Amino acid sequence: MAESRAHEKPRILCLHGFRTSAKILETQIHKWPESVLEKLDLVYLNAPYPSTGKSGVDGIFDPPYFEWFQANQDFTEYENFEEGIAFIEDFMVKNGPFDGLLGFSQGAILAAALPGMQAEGLVLTKVPKIKFLILISGGKLGGSKFGAPPLAANAFSSPVKCPSLHVIGENDFLKPESIALLDSFVDPIVIHHPKGHTIPRLDDQSLEIVNNFIDKIRNVATA
Repeated sequence: MAESRAHEKPRILCLHGFRTSAKILETQIHKWPESVLEKLDLVYLNAPYPSTGKSGVDGIFDPPYFEWFQANQDFTEYENFEEGIAFIEDFMVKNGPFDGLLGFSQGAILAAALPGMQAEGLVLTKVPKIKFLILISGGKLGGSKFGAPPLAANAFSSPVKCPSLHVIGENDFLKPESIALLDSFVDPIVIHHPKGHTIPRLDDQSLEIVNNFIDKIRNVATA
């Protein structure tokens, strides 16, 4: 198996942000140069739930918009959390195998918690272990801003060992959550950028970090 996959690109399931879509995330990721994107097999998935309110990208990107789960205003109660993950797992079973996950915003918050829940045997039991994460504007379930749904109560009880790339915006409202999330990973690789809650273009330094991370995950994916 390893030999047959040696020349394949790492296959990555991409989870979009709150009240956006797979198509929008694909457009955002294409700010990154083709020299990066051609090394990855990126698969974009729409979340299962139509937007339940106004989208922050309304007027910038066309609808429809989707969300992975819903929460009350202070993020202490969640709806559709387990169902959203089951939807992802079903897609991974039918369209995998996937090596890793890329998430932006709500998609990154969810992706960050999945390896820990998978290690507990609570979710993604029918698919291979998640080997790496790319988290853009992420946050921590069970951190200071977001309470943890019951399923994710112990998602970060042990440090997450899989390689992780964290993209953090200097002016992002989720910056404190993104920083706090780093402590939950064994060896997080970090890109800081001057923008806000967005997927940034890559400057020379960021591009070097991304390319080094891709080299790392290629080895992990084909191992």
